[in-house]
Amino acid sequence: MKKMSWMLAVLLVAAMILSGCGTGGKQPVKRIIIAEPVHLIAYLPLYAAIDKGYFKQEGLDVKVITATGGAHVTSVVSGDAWGVIGGPDSVQIANKGSKDPITSVVNVVNRANVYLMANTKLKLKGTSEQDLAAFLKGKSIAAGRYGGSPNLLTRWLLLKLGLNPNKDVRLDEPADAAAVVSLVAQGKDDMANGAEPQINEGIKKGAWGEPFYGFPSLGDYAYSVISTRASTIKKDPETVQKVVNATLKGLKLVQENKKEAYRILKKEFPTASEASLTASMNRAYKDHLWSKDGFISRASVAKPLDVVKQTGIYTGGYTYSKLVDMSFVKKAQKK
Repeated sequence: MKKMSWMLAVLLVAAMILSGCGTGGKQPVKRIIIAEPVHLIAYLPLYAAIDKGYFKQEGLDVKVITATGGAHVTSVVSGDAWGVIGGPDSVQIANKGSKDPITSVVNVVNRANVYLMANTKLKLKGTSEQDLAAFLKGKSIAAGRYGGSPNLLTRWLLLKLGLNPNKDVRLDEPADAAAVVSLVAQGKDDMANGAEPQINEGIKKGAWGEPFYGFPSLGDYAYSVISTRASTIKKDPETVQKVVNATLKGLKLVQENKKEAYRILKKEFPTASEASLTASMNRAYKDHLWSKDGFISRASVAKPLDVVKQTGIYTGGYTYSKLVDMSFVKKAQKK
């Protein structure tokens, strides 16, 4: 009898701990994973939300994993990750034929965060589209993975300039976005696309100089948003709201506290030089890289979806109201 009572007491204490009773009323922390395609300075608001404890304040323990080669999206489809930070165009492509489509819930990077750099021997002369077309024609370009946003934006620009991506240039398409630096540095390619920290890594290694073209010039562009499955939104809207709340705080910190944002950036990229990190931050602020309010507008979605359409990788169309759910951002803004 005494043995049974002891066992019941142990079970009761365990239940109290799991339910939050007897622990100051605190609820258990929920652990979730957000997949990223590459570790980028552009994702600083997400890293800031983790570093500053904004997710923990919401009762979440968030871990970011890097999944290259398009696995950042498929990891959500498979259920290995709760969410993904990436383009709504990639999400729409993955949603084709899906019974549980991925839906974008908060904006992070609201500019096309891709730039074009050329080896130090090449210099663009002139500023017209004709000058740019002549500069690109016949070159070998390290364009990144086929189907990835940097690759598609490069193809889109070539088409816009009247060049055939398959004939007028040679596109080198490594799965690892970071490989573009070494491809140009070793002389295997004339040019490359990329973002920070790759841009300044290339400058430091003497692979190239400052970018000769920047896609942020396209204006509002939903380049990297946080998305999760429709079933998650339906079954667990509280967690979705918490993720949005914390992300918005991360965006606010990056916009308003540059000193603290730089500290977090340095922590995320410990091997980068002070000069590279400073240049990267200056570029991000100059190009208005980050969303100010987390809102994913119709116009900002239309641009990346037009890119995938023009390049022919996805022509199935989309419905904004199914691809994007801004109810959580709107709710957070009312607080």
